[in-house]
Amino acid sequence: MLEALSEKFEKILKRLRGQGVLTEETIAEALKEVRLALLEADVNFKIVKGFLERVRQRAIGQEVLQSLTPGHHVVKVVWEELCELMGQGQAGLNLSSVPPTVVMMVGLQGSGKTTTSGKLARLFKNQGKRVLLVAADPRRPAAVEQLAALGAELGVTVHRSDGSGASRADVVHACAAGVTRGLDEGYDLVILDTGGRLHVDDELMDELVDVKRAVSPHEILLAADAMTGQDAVTMAERFDRQVGLTGIVLTKIEGDARGGAILSIRAATGKPVKFMGVGEKLDALEPFHPDRMASRILGMGDVLSLIEKAQQTYTQEQAEEV
Repeated sequence: MLEALSEKFEKILKRLRGQGVLTEETIAEALKEVRLALLEADVNFKIVKGFLERVRQRAIGQEVLQSLTPGHHVVKVVWEELCELMGQGQAGLNLSSVPPTVVMMVGLQGSGKTTTSGKLARLFKNQGKRVLLVAADPRRPAAVEQLAALGAELGVTVHRSDGSGASRADVVHACAAGVTRGLDEGYDLVILDTGGRLHVDDELMDELVDVKRAVSPHEILLAADAMTGQDAVTMAERFDRQVGLTGIVLTKIEGDARGGAILSIRAATGKPVKFMGVGEKLDALEPFHPDRMASRILGMGDVLSLIEKAQQTYTQEQAEEV
């Protein structure tokens, strides 16, 4: 994933770094190529337009054009704006000061929601937290069994509904009962694996809103399949509008996606990407670091050293004074 985008960025920025003098024209030409690369990566065109305008305004500033290493400064600007686009700094879970912290996982059927619930359980169990998984999708026995299997593999308790009902009231009851058990038995974290659909519909949203009202979760995390590109962004916007998200977990990052969801989803929703799934195994969940992803997209393992070098370089005027 992201290889094609990284290769294009690397070629564009390598050419800029190799030029001793930059003009507004050469910067404009480079930004045209950046625009094409981002659009081909399935990044929303409005987000591309805003990103390029911010880069252009900074890149033609005096600090860049009067530097002895203007190409390096442009790389610095692009890297910083990519970090801003994806969210400054790593955003972890908002853990409640009074346990348990209730995490409500939402998403479409097939987005990796149940597996992500298991991955989160493993992550926090390894941090010494007592975790309770709640099977909150009684309509799909297979999803309940999948979560039970994950719990057994992890050594994590899974709360299952006593009844066989599959109405909206049954779903809400299952979630509320799971949270009550988490409180009564002293769990640190309760993860609700809610139901999904093959498509976004009002019935699903109304059900999730009812669950939210009943349990007041501290986190509502959307499992969004990065493979679906702009569809993931559109879906995230609707979930956020109707349910209210606190964060996003991008799943299937290891797949052959073009990267549009990674670059667009935070800018579109205003909600941070908190984790990313990088494989099928339960240990394949990583915190999302915008700065590291920006470096990866630019194809530079050591972009920070390059930026530090640009920051320390004299401007032409300073050099003449010396």
